[in-house]
Amino acid sequence: MTLRVGTRLFLLLFLLLFVAGCSTHSTWQDNPRTHIVRKGETLFSIAWRYGKSTQDIARWNRLGDGSLIYPGQVLRLNGSASSSHRTTAGTSTNTNRRGSRPLPSIPSQPAPKWSWPTKGRININFGAKPGTGTGVLINGKAGQPIYAAASGRVVYAGSGLIGYGQLIILKHNDTYLSAYGYNASLQVKESDQIKKGQKIATMGEGPERKPRLHFEIRRNGKPVNPRQLLPAR
Repeated sequence: MTLRVGTRLFLLLFLLLFVAGCSTHSTWQDNPRTHIVRKGETLFSIAWRYGKSTQDIARWNRLGDGSLIYPGQVLRLNGSASSSHRTTAGTSTNTNRRGSRPLPSIPSQPAPKWSWPTKGRININFGAKPGTGTGVLINGKAGQPIYAAASGRVVYAGSGLIGYGQLIILKHNDTYLSAYGYNASLQVKESDQIKKGQKIATMGEGPERKPRLHFEIRRNGKPVNPRQLLPAR
């Protein structure tokens, strides 16, 4: 009997330690310090995933114009460390040695004049659920046109970011990006120059399998409430 009680206590203690370890691991994953580049990822998709600006990631990793990344490369996701390491299969280089000049700040650029990306009322507001909570959900009809809310360049077009469906991200300047998710079809491709009001996609199904557009605006990588920037209607 004593042996059984001791065994049960040991198992209980093991389970408690295991759960605590899992909790710590989950918290670390929610705020990682680095990201290993996978095939097909772009600097913009990585920045979008972690809520960072591409300019910051480029500065922290000494990427120059920020366009050159490759599978296996380790990217820093904050600027607190004193050195930056880029690695590929079995190699490592230090690209920011002690004594180098501090990273320059990036000035904010003005917001473009926004327009509504599609017809329909906002069904889910900024910060609410369901959805990612980082934008608004606009109701509509399946297949209705989705338009660029401002002129810019397509920096992402695809379905590789979980939670957005088929997604388009437009870069308007070094400060502002906009995103259009849950599309049925994409009418543009990466690197295309887009005019304000140009059709870029058609509406698909969002949460609850209803026709919706996920629309998002980010300032320096951080989501902002689109309703504060869109014109009244």
